[in-house]
Amino acid sequence: MSTSRALKALLLATGLASSSGCVRSYASAPPLAFQDLDYASAGSKTPWPVKRMALPKTAATYGMTRVPEVAYVELTAAPGARTVVLIHGLGSYLKFWRAQIDTLHRAGYHVVAVDLPGYGKSDKPGSFPYTMEAMADAVRELTQGLGVAHPILIGHSMGGQTALSYAIRYPGEPAAVALVSPAGFEKFSPKEKAWFTRVMSTELIKSTPEYGVWGSVRQANFQNWRPELEWLIEERVRLAKSPEFDAYAYANVRTVTGLAHDDFVRDNLHRITAPTLILFGESDRLIPNPFMHGGFPRDIFEYGHAHIGGSKLVGLEGCGHTVQLDCPEQFNAALEAFLGSVPASGTVAPPPSVEPEVSPKTPPSPPQVPGPVDAVPPATPDRQGPPTPVLPHAP
Repeated sequence: MSTSRALKALLLATGLASSSGCVRSYASAPPLAFQDLDYASAGSKTPWPVKRMALPKTAATYGMTRVPEVAYVELTAAPGARTVVLIHGLGSYLKFWRAQIDTLHRAGYHVVAVDLPGYGKSDKPGSFPYTMEAMADAVRELTQGLGVAHPILIGHSMGGQTALSYAIRYPGEPAAVALVSPAGFEKFSPKEKAWFTRVMSTELIKSTPEYGVWGSVRQANFQNWRPELEWLIEERVRLAKSPEFDAYAYANVRTVTGLAHDDFVRDNLHRITAPTLILFGESDRLIPNPFMHGGFPRDIFEYGHAHIGGSKLVGLEGCGHTVQLDCPEQFNAALEAFLGSVPASGTVAPPPSVEPEVSPKTPPSPPQVPGPVDAVPPATPDRQGPPTPVLPHAP
């Protein structure tokens, strides 16, 4: 059996194992467009206001001929309020902060939740590099465009690795960093990186059946599954019928490559100067990687804690990888306790009226590494061909 088929079999087996019993099927439900995702808190009839911002500096940095736009939700607060920027993980979107957006806003924070390029309601251009450095630059351009000088970065999984890249490369900017089940601490060998590249493909993502979705979401990410979380299954199944799903699947493939090949973050954790919280579920089934590494989640997060000076490590018992949805009450209590200890330096100011700063130099080309299985995405209106590979660049 080929490696990709073996991985697929494991994913499907997980789906079968975790989906026993009666569960609702959404296979016959109509397609759902990404732009029609319901961005609102649970039980609310009032959606969050979704805005968009163009990213010309990011486009210039990475040689994109078309300027991408990101979607985001912004809930304003009183003058002088601290700003929290919520950064989602791989395969998800800002709604995965559903249990935090309104809670943090009620606590007095200026809340910004972003859909990263390739995800949610943001553009999904094939020419975006989908490295953590490019993701961090997109977040940084958004915060600067909103006039936020010192954001508090809160990133889940891939979003945590994005926040790490931001904090390492621009250490004077974040007021604090909250890393939620973050990627970026786990070490992958060259052979393991090649494995990721070889097995991940758009076809693997697109062909996952509904019971595989149930398994990968419910089994891999949660310890405390509840009926009110079924929107995660419904939206994933219905989005797969959307014409834009090809672009989303391709973004996932490229992002996995970007995650696995990002030793820059792991090797530079000591450069982070902002107050840092590492908050995770003790029963995380995704970190360490279940296909490659044994051990316990705490082993991985202890590494980050040891290398980020002054960081705080908090593990929540009986909670899984998507801890902010799995254990929202315990999570929010731990997060708010940390935020309450952060000096009030992240304020909102009017957007600058001066000339924009010069874009960072384009990073040098990296050594050749194997590309993803689908190296060139199929032509769609919002994609521009194969992405240009880049290396992380120093601040």
